[in-house]
Amino acid sequence: MSALPIIVKREFTKCWIVHPPIGNVVMKNTSRLCSTKPIVTVNGKFPGPTIYAREDDTVLVKVVNHVKYNVSIHWHGIRQLRTGWADGPAYITQCPIQPGHNYVYNFTITGQRGTLLWHAHILWLRATLHGAIVILPKLGVPYPFPKPNHERVVILGEWWKSDTEAVINEALKSGLAPNVSIAHNQRPSRACPKLFFHRWLHTRRRPRKNVPSSANQRCTQRRTLLQDRRPQINHRRSRRCIRKTLQNRHNPNRPGPNNHRNPNHGQTPRQIHSGGVSLHGHAGGGGAFFKIKGVFTTDFPGNPKIAFNYTGKPPASFATENGTKLYRLPYNSTVQVVLQDTGIIAPENHPVHLHGFNFFAVGRGLGNFNPEIDPKKFNLVDPVERNTIGVPSGGWVAIRFRADNPGVWFMHCHLEIHTTWGLKMAFLVDNGKGPNESLLPPPKDLPKC
Repeated sequence: MSALPIIVKREFTKCWIVHPPIGNVVMKNTSRLCSTKPIVTVNGKFPGPTIYAREDDTVLVKVVNHVKYNVSIHWHGIRQLRTGWADGPAYITQCPIQPGHNYVYNFTITGQRGTLLWHAHILWLRATLHGAIVILPKLGVPYPFPKPNHERVVILGEWWKSDTEAVINEALKSGLAPNVSIAHNQRPSRACPKLFFHRWLHTRRRPRKNVPSSANQRCTQRRTLLQDRRPQINHRRSRRCIRKTLQNRHNPNRPGPNNHRNPNHGQTPRQIHSGGVSLHGHAGGGGAFFKIKGVFTTDFPGNPKIAFNYTGKPPASFATENGTKLYRLPYNSTVQVVLQDTGIIAPENHPVHLHGFNFFAVGRGLGNFNPEIDPKKFNLVDPVERNTIGVPSGGWVAIRFRADNPGVWFMHCHLEIHTTWGLKMAFLVDNGKGPNESLLPPPKDLPKC
């Protein structure tokens, strides 16, 4: 674990978390499964350092690239409200950080608590360039669960004996599937078992005396990545908090039928099916903001161009197209996306991740989605809220979200090879009315292609 300090400065109700710098991206010889190889790391650590912050904190992370690869970092699950420039997917919202250059990711954590993930979002560097984000409640706010006996951050990862960039380059050259990972999910002992896992232990300690009990008080606090100072927790309020946050059917963000923010808004949600987008040469977000012509078009199809029995035998051939096409959404529109698995090559479970939004999983099933029958079974009362969801093997899942975050937002399968092969697309969400509903201007140090 890194012992880099985190500087926390809280003025009135605003807090800045500064890691100076978290992101020294360097090569490090690392051993697993009785083998040693150089890997790309943050600060020489594998996995990388944990970021601790609180709800409503503003986080600034300076990433300095000391390796030969282009680098970008994605903050998986952070909504990035109006700060798409800090989202991280290369050639979507930013050009990558080139060797010898740096970039400061600057974003505010709004309305979120829990444990999320940061990882590289270019090439296959995510295999070693990743870590956890622990979002604590606001000062004085309890956790929505009883006090655990112990707390640990557990990261499940893979270990490749070969260089992952060499693996994917060879696969693309040959047209074959890449060699599979040889290890995941367990820590190797001296006997070198096949599985390994990363476990980060952070112990509970009492807060220091200079930590205020109210967010309205000013504070200056220094802490290390290993030593998180958490608020005192009123566990008697925990169960009430669970009921309030997880079971409240009047939650204005829920897609239920009985409140004024019903995602249906009295109309049929926009129906969208997934597809692909090419990622080369320019950042789509920059092209949209600066109105650069020729970077992308907004004619991504809302339905598959070729209809067939998706979970049955596929057609003999497809007229596959390459392009950079986005699906345009008006600000604050209600969106329904049906993700349908297919039998092409073989049915498979796909973990699909949407950047920039949380969504509600309103329905799922096996076989082909039936637009006449299946929506009648949707859960519009208390659906689960996610940012990533598994599309059932040989089945479908329906999600809904409110397009209330302007910018360009990536949606893709989180299996690295599937993203490489084209299981990806992006939404362009228009600005709303006024500055509070508009994408912020890009920072001065935004990387250039």
